[in-house]
Amino acid sequence: MAMNLRKGFQFTSYKAPDQSPFEKLFEIFKELITHTSGDVDEALDWLRELDKEYELTDENYTIDDFIEDLKAKGYLKEELENGDGDKEGDGGGNLSATGKLERAIRQQALDQIFGKLKRSGAGNHKTGKSGRGDEHTGEFREYRYGDGLEHISITESLKNAQVNHGIDSFSLSEEDLVVEDTQFKAQMSTVLMIDISHSMILYGEDRITPAKKVAMALAELITTRYPKDTLDILVFGNDAWPISIKELPYLKVGPYHTNTVAGLQLAMDMLRRKRNTNKQIFMITDGKPSCLRLPDGNYYKNSVGLDDYIVEKCYAMAQQARKLHIPITTFMIAQDPYLMQFIRHFTKANKGKAFYTGLKGLGEMIFEDYEQNRRKRIK
Repeated sequence: MAMNLRKGFQFTSYKAPDQSPFEKLFEIFKELITHTSGDVDEALDWLRELDKEYELTDENYTIDDFIEDLKAKGYLKEELENGDGDKEGDGGGNLSATGKLERAIRQQALDQIFGKLKRSGAGNHKTGKSGRGDEHTGEFREYRYGDGLEHISITESLKNAQVNHGIDSFSLSEEDLVVEDTQFKAQMSTVLMIDISHSMILYGEDRITPAKKVAMALAELITTRYPKDTLDILVFGNDAWPISIKELPYLKVGPYHTNTVAGLQLAMDMLRRKRNTNKQIFMITDGKPSCLRLPDGNYYKNSVGLDDYIVEKCYAMAQQARKLHIPITTFMIAQDPYLMQFIRHFTKANKGKAFYTGLKGLGEMIFEDYEQNRRKRIK
């Protein structure tokens, strides 16, 4: 198999923390399998090449040992050769990822993208309502002006007073007060739209892998931290269709134009079925809208500049979402002035938000916006 390890990726020397040989290889393997869209054999080929260059293994623990451990631990399975139930052997069997590996990949994406956004006493997120809600988190912070008295932890506050002033001259001041942090119980229904048009891999830049990682991290965040919230994911090229969370590692770019209207229509259809929740749409795209599906089933396509007919349809969808109280946040992975102008008009029509960004920091921005929208009770 021909491979170019340098194209689109950059591998540098890395001193791992105190890890077992399996753990060290597993971190790299999860990264590789994300880049290969779930192709286990290709990821293992890349791992062997990296092993040759960086000496990741030695005679005591080889790549073959690692593969056997992956199978033994339930991360890989061998596909059946035929209908008689016999498994393909190591000589020619195809290995595939299990659900356990897919969960591990999502967890790694969560750690990579959101792991450094730790909670602090003052809060890391740009929201005017941080720490003021109705659902206890089990965490404590210092008292801030405006906190309700019902949220003050008497036990923790008295402990502070004793430490700060001593038992003999006991007093309780505002600086001693401790509040049990809370979050709103309001549910949030989010649809994440991912552009899979051909431009997501143009010019030698891999844009689809970071988009997949963001989706996996957001899915893992919501299911673990906000289980009452919902996340639906769709992809859009010439058309739009929903995908499940377990499909994310296998997502690939296609030879598509960009039918933004179809993506927005599907996103709003999904959100119409959600009752009694706040609703929002996140859209990750790097290209201009260039395609529409006509009533007769044919496609209207125009990749030259911004087509007025397509653009007006996009503005109409933005206005329709606004009437349904569905804000759209666009993460535009492009810096072309005419495309930025289009997004500005689109955002104004929806009264939503737009971020003009590269790939760096994309996950952090989506996390910040998700948290902020969730807490402000969209109406």
